[in-house]
Amino acid sequence: MPLHRTKKGQRIRIHSMPHGPLRAQFIRMGISEGDSATCFERLPGGTVVLQKNRQQIAIGRSLANEILIVIVDESKD
Repeated sequence: MPLHRTKKGQRIRIHSMPHGPLRAQFIRMGISEGDSATCFERLPGGTVVLQKNRQQIAIGRSLANEILIVIVDESKD
């Protein structure tokens, strides 16, 4: 499932990311395939804010559409 379809509070695992410079940028930010994170927020326009450990990363809708995820856990809120 593409990352842009996640919901606030869902725990996800990154299944695949685009290759090239974007992949390298994510690796520099500490995010790679197989990592788990939480959808911290969904912003207007489709931006997804992920939280991994104490770091929050905003990902625009077009890029979030290219990142495939697996839902690990639903929010209990």
